Amino acid sequence: MITNKKLASTKKIATEILRYVFLISFAYILVYPVIYMLTNAVRTTMDYIDPSIVWLPKSITLQNFKDAIKALQFGKSFKNTVIYEMVSAAVEVFTCSVFAYGLSRFKFRFKSVLMFFLILSILIPDVMVLLPRVLNFRHLDFLGILKLFYKITGIDLRANIYDTPLTFYLPSLLGVGLKGGMFIFIYMQFFSGLPVELEEAAWIDGAGPIRTFLFIVLPSSGVVILTVSIFALIWHWNDYYLALMYIMENQTLSVMVHNISQQVFLTFGEVNGISSLLFGVPPAACLLLISPPLIVYLFLQKYFIKSIDRVGIVG
Repeated sequence: MITNKKLASTKKIATEILRYVFLISFAYILVYPVIYMLTNAVRTTMDYIDPSIVWLPKSITLQNFKDAIKALQFGKSFKNTVIYEMVSAAVEVFTCSVFAYGLSRFKFRFKSVLMFFLILSILIPDVMVLLPRVLNFRHLDFLGILKLFYKITGIDLRANIYDTPLTFYLPSLLGVGLKGGMFIFIYMQFFSGLPVELEEAAWIDGAGPIRTFLFIVLPSSGVVILTVSIFALIWHWNDYYLALMYIMENQTLSVMVHNISQQVFLTFGEVNGISSLLFGVPPAACLLLISPPLIVYLFLQKYFIKSIDRVGIVG
């Protein structure tokens, strides 16, 4: 007869086995693409021809990475990514905190309307509003006022900021950049849990809302700032669609990687037959793209996991 103790022990063992099966399977799904790219990035042309090689190449080479760096114009595209994407991400991390603090702490007219548009900005993908944004960036205007002025006077005051960093900076400054609504919502979740007594004490000491926010709220919000910063870094670094639509000349690293086959042709000329340029350079380019945010995350993952729990992000 099975005792309750043995039954509980059996259930515990079965639970542990199922847990490890799930974790190993999940880890395999995540790690498999990286391992596949790595094994293909270090192969020689002869290894691609050899049908007996599946995972481990007979000889390892770093030439594919050198060719990928050359094809990607890595230095230039990395610089463009920092100028266009990383700067706008940093601006968005700060401005979204300002808007979130106002929405979570103050009561004012039409607040519910602003909350409606905030949720709407999260639900509507950027692709659906991309065309109106591009048209507005080519002839920067507000509610058609400058267009009306142009029709009346013949003087066109509408600026063309297309293909400039302002196409990224301006939306980030106004809190409507890439994933801006999501960042504001995350900040609001955290600010709503901050003790109001901290701000009331600052107000008693004579600090206004701006000073309270800068010297009391922000220093107490390192956890949520880290969370939003990592999300902003990853989303902006991997952004391809907006960079492709807004930038014509100075392309970012993600756009260059997406067009790696074309870049190989432009850099090395037409490639015929089996060559590591065709099969080894694309995975090497992908590894070069994911390496910087991966390295940053490896250093910050301990604090990031703790911050997720404290901020209260669910799902």
